[in-house]
Amino acid sequence: MVNGLRLPAEFRARIEDLRAGRAVPVAPRHAATVVVLRDHPGLGVQAFMLRRVSSMAFAPGAYVFPGGSVDPRDGEAQPAWSGPGPAEWGKAFGADDKLARELVCAAVRETFEETLVLLAGPTGESVVDDTRGDDWEADRQALLDRSLSFAGFLERRGLVLRSDLLRPWTHWITPAVEPKRYDTRFFVAAMPAGQRARDVSTEADRVAWVRPAEAVERAHKGEWPMLPPTIATLAELAAFDTVADVLAAPREIVVHEPTAEIIDGEAYLVLPEDAAHHYPQG
Repeated sequence: MVNGLRLPAEFRARIEDLRAGRAVPVAPRHAATVVVLRDHPGLGVQAFMLRRVSSMAFAPGAYVFPGGSVDPRDGEAQPAWSGPGPAEWGKAFGADDKLARELVCAAVRETFEETLVLLAGPTGESVVDDTRGDDWEADRQALLDRSLSFAGFLERRGLVLRSDLLRPWTHWITPAVEPKRYDTRFFVAAMPAGQRARDVSTEADRVAWVRPAEAVERAHKGEWPMLPPTIATLAELAAFDTVADVLAAPREIVVHEPTAEIIDGEAYLVLPEDAAHHYPQG
């Protein structure tokens, strides 16, 4: 049994080209992903997920968590900040201070852009209670078209970024065989009281609050397409009874980077050992 999944036949030529030096891996872009969690009174811990539209170049039709690429401006300014600073985040994620600031800002910005969930507040001890309304939507659109930086958005509204509401969870790098690659740090966060998560992203056509174990089961049945990092993360979260338990869990961040190999003439994506058992084997 192979620790991974079979790739389409066209990947074999790409693997051979990389091995022979006829092709060079694409440099991965830094990105941040946030697993927004809530406690459901009858169902336990639930995660917020979006289904990417079928026209997307990367992972079309896949169920994912909110997130996206770092905007270089995320690291250039220093917004009002409450909680662990860039140095602490850098230690957790193996990043310098500038990249760590970019990653935290990208995590909060992308989550707001895609779901209207905003991990920021008027003070370092408070959080915005409602992000619905035309004025919030205008700011969201300005962030999307990059006419407004995230630091500028926070400053305009007099908000403090709440890095203390985030926790580091894991780190995945897209395999070298892929034409689009991301170096993604995963965060977890509790859904702020009073806010409502909804799909406001043009990149998604469906959203769901789902128990992690149910999402993994749907993936294994082929009902919900998911990438290996998503399944592995959900499988880990399924072990917790409450969001507080998730946030309190000690984490040693390990970098996972699957590899593409030719096994018995077939192209396979081989997963890291500690994640492989979460994914249907090929």
